[in-house]
Amino acid sequence: TLVLMTSNAGASEMVAARRTVGFERDPLLGHDRLHDIAFEALEKQFSPEFLGGQVVSTVVASLDYERLVEFFHSGVPIAERPPRFHRAIEKVTVQDIAVFFQEGLAALPAVTDDLARGIRVLDVACGGGRWLIAVARRFPASRFVGVEFEPDSVARAMRRVSKNGLDDRISIQAREIAEMAFRAEFDLAYFQDALHEVPDPVGALRAAWTALAPKGRLLVLDWCLPSSVEEDRTLQSQLLWGINIDELYEGARMYTREGFVDLFRRAQLPEPTSIDLPSGATLFLALKAD
Repeated sequence: TLVLMTSNAGASEMVAARRTVGFERDPLLGHDRLHDIAFEALEKQFSPEFLGGQVVSTVVASLDYERLVEFFHSGVPIAERPPRFHRAIEKVTVQDIAVFFQEGLAALPAVTDDLARGIRVLDVACGGGRWLIAVARRFPASRFVGVEFEPDSVARAMRRVSKNGLDDRISIQAREIAEMAFRAEFDLAYFQDALHEVPDPVGALRAAWTALAPKGRLLVLDWCLPSSVEEDRTLQSQLLWGINIDELYEGARMYTREGFVDLFRRAQLPEPTSIDLPSGATLFLALKAD
């Protein structure tokens, strides 16, 4: 029996599903334990523990797996993911935004101060613009530009910005990431769970760095593959390895912490400071000189 829970499902719905399929007979999935897991993973939609978006995006991604066996034989990824996949990925953004606000800003109080004072922010590979809107609402003195290369995501971001009445503070631009032509225009350039997705991550870092004004910050938030056998034993690491299969299938890939640092090195940028967050995500921060 397959029970598919949407990203809006809460703990009560999860418990009802448990009764429907008879999970109450399994001591490993008892009521109290399942209720706790459901509440943390599905009820708290704006918390770092929220996993509802992962459930939705994984199911939607699997709709493209008719060539998966062929991919394992040939190593040739699929040419393009359909718009439904990009929409589903935005469900994961809810978790990433919560990580940024609750953990990232707590680890970087100077960034919080700058955003409150008012700065120019570049969101690189902004997707449907959810992070831009959330940060623009929280920090009304700052101005934002989002750059995105997927046409359907660009259209959603533009519609979403207009619907929220933020056209005067958020500009969405459609262009290839590595071909951004900004020069010393921004105080903060940000990649949210996106650097590993872009076709040319080294070129993307270079372009983002060029876009920064002196004293600007380049900030990358991402989820790293395990770097050791000990890390590899965790449930989160198992989830990340599973996600990486899908990334490889579409021609992208995830990286270890060392792999992300190597991207900065290959882009001839300063070595970033790495900050491991409680949720398991990692921030990489590089500062531009005066």
